[in-house]
Amino acid sequence: MDGRLSGGENVTLDFRHHPAVTLAEVAEAAGVGESTVSRVLRDHGSFSKKTRDRVMEAVERLGYVPNRIAGTLASAGSRLVAFVIPSLSNIVFPDVLRGASTVLEQNQHQAVFSVTDYDPEREEALVAAMLAWRPTAVMLAGFEHSERTLKMLRASGCRVVELLDLDGTALDLAVGYSNRAAGRASAEFLLKRGYRRIGYVGHDLDRDTRAGKRFAGLSEALGAAGAPLADREIYAGGSSVESGRLGLERLLARRRDLDAVYFSNDDMALGGYFHCLAHGISVPSQLAIFGYNGLDIGRVTPQPLSTIRTPRVATGRIAAELVVTNSPPQVVDLGFELVEGATA
Repeated sequence: MDGRLSGGENVTLDFRHHPAVTLAEVAEAAGVGESTVSRVLRDHGSFSKKTRDRVMEAVERLGYVPNRIAGTLASAGSRLVAFVIPSLSNIVFPDVLRGASTVLEQNQHQAVFSVTDYDPEREEALVAAMLAWRPTAVMLAGFEHSERTLKMLRASGCRVVELLDLDGTALDLAVGYSNRAAGRASAEFLLKRGYRRIGYVGHDLDRDTRAGKRFAGLSEALGAAGAPLADREIYAGGSSVESGRLGLERLLARRRDLDAVYFSNDDMALGGYFHCLAHGISVPSQLAIFGYNGLDIGRVTPQPLSTIRTPRVATGRIAAELVVTNSPPQVVDLGFELVEGATA
C-alpha cells in the first residue's frame, strides 16, 4: 500500500524582487563613467590597472552580470527560462525538465539548460553565464549555493525557483518536498518491519546535499529508536547501478550481519539488488533493500523495489506554472509516497 507523506519544515522566504543591477550602478559604485566600465568588462580600450580593480570590485560587490542580449531584444524582455541542474544521467532531472517544458512551450517560453556535475564552482560559473542572457527565470536544484551564486541571483531581477527540496531558505519560489522527512520516513518503515541492523550505501554526500539530508533524516530516526546506523559505504564516484553493486559488496564484506540496507537512490538500490541476485542473497529474508525516487524500472524488477516515490514531473510542471503566471514568492510542498514494494 502506498501512503502519501509530506514534510517540509523550517522553511522561510527571504526574497526581494529588485530590478537587475545596471551598468550605471556599477559605474557610480566604482566612481567612473559608464563607458569606462564597458571598456573594462570588454577588456578593450584604455584604462589603468587601478581603474580596472575598482570596477571589478564593484562588479563583485553588487553581483553585476553583463547583459549579452542586445538592443530591442533586451528591452522587450527575455522569454528564456534557464535550468542549472546537477546531472542528466540521473533520470530525476530529465523528468523535471519534461514536466516544465510542456508548460513553457505552451506559454511561448524557451527552456535552456546546463549541467553542474554537482560542482558548486561550476554552478556559479553556469549561473553567471545564464544570467548574462537575462532570462525570465533561473531554476536550480536545492538551496545550497555559493555566496557569489546567491549574490548574483538576488541581484538579477529575474525569478528564482529552487527545486526538489524544502529543507532550507527559499530565495523566491521553491517546489519540492522535504528530503530530511523522506529519510526519516524510510527509517521508520524499516524499523516497523522489524529491521535493526541497518546499513547505508550512497555517493558523495557533500556534493549531493539532498542525499545528505536524507541520510541525516535516516540516521536521526534510527538513533532515536535505539537502533543507530550499523555501518555505511560512501562511493567516491557518481551515483549509478554499478556503484550501488560495488558499494553493497564492500559494505557486506565488513558487516555480514546486516538485515537491511538503505540506498541513496533507486539506481544504487538496483545495483545492490543485482548483487544479491548474483550471490544468492535472498531479498528480503536475508537482506532488505530500500531505495529512493520511485523510478519506473524499480516496478518491473522480479521483486518491485521498496522505495520513496517523488513527484519529479509535477515538480517541473508546477515550477513552470509559477513562473509563467508571475506567482508571488511561495513554497509548494508536493510531498512524496512511500512504496512498500517487495524488497523490504
